[in-house]
Amino acid sequence: MKFARTLIATVAAGLMATSAFAMTKEEHKAAKDSIEATYKADKEKCDALQANAKDICQKEAKGKEKVAKAELEAQYKPSAKATQKVAEERADAAYDVAKEKCDDLKGNEKDVCVKDAKAAHVKAKQDAKVAAAQAKPADSAAEKAANVAEVRKEANTEKNDANYKAAKERCDAMSGNAKSACVDDMKRMYGKS
Repeated sequence: MKFARTLIATVAAGLMATSAFAMTKEEHKAAKDSIEATYKADKEKCDALQANAKDICQKEAKGKEKVAKAELEAQYKPSAKATQKVAEERADAAYDVAKEKCDDLKGNEKDVCVKDAKAAHVKAKQDAKVAAAQAKPADSAAEKAANVAEVRKEANTEKNDANYKAAKERCDAMSGNAKSACVDDMKRMYGKS
């Protein structure tokens, strides 16, 4: 409960901060041009790298650009939706980089890495949805509480499914009875039948 109040306060503070610093059309264009120039410079730095290190660098540069653009739009046109977009872009950027880092691995280790990255991505996206539901105005406190509870329930289901898939992937490195026991344990842990 304390975490939820902190999250609500953070989102509200973010919304107030972005509205306090609303910018003009000219400032918006200048900031957008700056973001694009930074992206080009960051991408050029990647050219000196080789193989997957270069791919990771490019994903980091692209993610940084997307997050910066989302933050700019949230500052230019503040809203709960814009704040959610920033959180989702951060989640997508982190996921793209994490997935790319998995390419350095092989076999089950790579599969586990990808599933872990996906689980972290799902968690971040679902947490953004919950925060948006908490920040969204409603006609009554009861209506808002019901809406937040529904969104939180869906989010928990999505996160649980992603975590289950990641945990189950770890079992694939095993064989025979050990693998069967591992899968059964994961099913019990995550409420799967």
